[in-house]
This record gives sequence, C-alpha cells and structure tokens, in this order.
Amino acid sequence: MKAFVVRSYGAPEVLQLTDADRPEPADGEVLVRVRATSVQPYDWHHMRGEPYVARLMPGTLGLRRPKIAILGADVAGEVEAVGGNVTAFRPGDAVFALLEQGGFAEYVCVREDRLAPMPANLSYEQAAAVPLAALTALYGLRDQGRVEAGQRVLVNGASGGVGTFAVQIAKAFGAEVTGVCSTRNADLVRSIGADEVIDYTAQDFTRHGQSYDLLLDVAGNRPARTCRRALTPKGTCVVVGGPTGRWIQPAGHVLASVALSPFVSQRIVSADVYGRTGHKQGLITLTGLIEEGKVAPVIDRGYPFEDIPAAIAYQEGGRCRGKVVITV
Repeated sequence: MKAFVVRSYGAPEVLQLTDADRPEPADGEVLVRVRATSVQPYDWHHMRGEPYVARLMPGTLGLRRPKIAILGADVAGEVEAVGGNVTAFRPGDAVFALLEQGGFAEYVCVREDRLAPMPANLSYEQAAAVPLAALTALYGLRDQGRVEAGQRVLVNGASGGVGTFAVQIAKAFGAEVTGVCSTRNADLVRSIGADEVIDYTAQDFTRHGQSYDLLLDVAGNRPARTCRRALTPKGTCVVVGGPTGRWIQPAGHVLASVALSPFVSQRIVSADVYGRTGHKQGLITLTGLIEEGKVAPVIDRGYPFEDIPAAIAYQEGGRCRGKVVITV
C-alpha cells in the first residue's frame, strides 16, 4: 500500500510518500480501506515534535525521532477484512473512526471499539472531518462541561474544526450559543446556529459584559484567570487548546488553567479525548445528531492524497475554517 511516513521531525516536507506493507487485522481489529482522512493540529504537533516538553513525557512524542511513523487520526472508508472475535462489522461496511495513528495510508487496522458505522447522509470526505474534532467538542461540552438545555454557552474559537462542531452540538443540547471568531468568519458561525457572534477584532469577550454558564475555550488566546470574567460565579471553563509554541505551549496553557481551578469558584477543566479507551459510543452519538440534521461538518477545502504535506502546511497556518480533508 501507499503511505506517508515520517522518520524525523520537521516541516511538512519530512512526510514521504512510500510503499509500505499492508497491515493484517489481529483479534478484535478491522482492516479498513481508507477512502478519506483529515489533517489537524494533532498531526503537525507529532510531525514537528512540538512542544519540546512533550518529548519528555512517556507515551507521547519520541525524544529524538517520531514514535508514530504514519500520522492521521481521522479515517472514513470501507471494511476490507475483519480479525477474530469481530462480530459488529463485515467487509463492505462504510465506517469511520478515531485513531492514534495510521490514517495517512491506503489501509489501516482499527480496534473494533474505535470504529462505528458511517453516517448515512455523509460522503467519505465529510465523515473523515468528524471524529477527532467532533468528539473533542462532544466530550468537552457534554462530559467535562455538563451542558444543559437553557444554559448560555460561549465558544471561543468558533470557526475552526472543534469550534464549528461545538456551536452545533451545544445548540442540539438546547443551549443558547455565542461564538467568538474574526470578522471574516462571523457569517459562517451564524449560519451554523450561533445566536450571537463576538468579533474578537472589535470586542474582548472577557469584557463584553455578559456572563456564561459554560465557556469552551478552543482558541486559548486568553489566560484562564481572564476568562473567568466571562463566567457566572459557578460557571465552567473547558480548555481545549492554547497558543502554539516550540517549548511548552499549548500544554503549558492547559496545565496552568487547570491548576487555577482549586482556588476559584468556577470549574476549570480540560477536554481530554485520548485519555479515553474506545470511542465507538461517542461516534454513534454524533451519527445520531448528524443524521437528524442537527450537526454537519464544515469543510474549508479538500486535497488529493498525494498532497497531504500541502494540506498540513495550510492547516498549520491557522486560517482554515472548519476542517481540511483528504481524498485517498
């Protein structure tokens, strides 16, 4: 099979298209013929080996070279074969999944508990835009944020991959949603359901004079002590990301935010997707919302498989709206 392999840290050019052995599914695994994938910060953090502090953490980045040879966390495709003890899937099924690695290839083996039937109303490219971004939004709002109908929710960074899903998911749960984005993205954020939009180039949401029950902070461009001004006294701030940096960011921003929580009246927590085992049930929940017409992926642009390095370079620039997807 063809796959993009990364053997050393660096810019997108370190991704090399090469021939690799097609994997064979073990017990409890499904071999998926990848039809589409997507790119996101998760990929280029592993590609560049940044932040450097993560290289010292067990189970994350390698110290001198990448631990993950084939990147790609989101996949949508067809079941090619199944391993032993797999009963829920059979060859030909259309599926999508969240992985830790392996999506930038023509085939990948996926554990059954990370896989779910693809939403019937989506193309492969649309389905590949969903898993990591939408699960981050779902877990952040529903599980860490404990969102309830009637609450006032603020999404800081509402036009990106996680943010566009967060606006729609919060609305689906019955919340009143305000999105924070730039001028160029205001119409987009309104079109996906935001009740109000704050243009951060003209207004500071922490001095907007409004209080929110839940703040999903995707952009991470304000310290948590400042974000508290936008929360009710018992409100919750869920930190998803932070400013990019070579040494400690965005990890430093997330850790500093959570460390503040014991000393204030509000809850400050982080959204942790990879700390969970299996995502099948989360993907099934998202499928229900998508097939009911309450949630839809926002796609900025698509690239062919051979242009994955260009796609990552574009996404890394920080200007894309929604998701960047790859047709395999």
